[in-house]
Amino acid sequence: MKLSTRGRYGIHAMYDLAAHAGDAPVPIKAISERQGVPEAYLEQLMAVLKRAGLVKSTRGAQGGYALSRPAREISVGEVLRALEGGLNLVDCLTEEDACGKACACPSRIVYQKLRDGLNRLADSITLQDMIEDYRRERAGGI
Repeated sequence: MKLSTRGRYGIHAMYDLAAHAGDAPVPIKAISERQGVPEAYLEQLMAVLKRAGLVKSTRGAQGGYALSRPAREISVGEVLRALEGGLNLVDCLTEEDACGKACACPSRIVYQKLRDGLNRLADSITLQDMIEDYRRERAGGI
């Protein structure tokens, strides 16, 4: 599976919100500058993340975005599924007529196991884990 820019940039943005969580919302411009994501594209991603209930927004001069729940309660899997759709490796897991075998082949079982394992792994990593892992890595602990 290869993540699109939506997934990659979305993870960067959510990490940024988690790392800069505080009393005030984080302006989109600040996220854009720190993460190297174009503002217009980031606005689109944030709209999707907001509809998925992962972020909340505040309007006005002091406005911006914040996580809708604590970083320890938001998984990477939730973010990726919101932005990428499912974490499927092949179309036959979501579309019955994706191949000429009508999805009745031995390989499909393998693809299902890979998808399920990927989902479990992504769901086991929270935004808080990302923050802590990155801090340990920068400190030379990983």
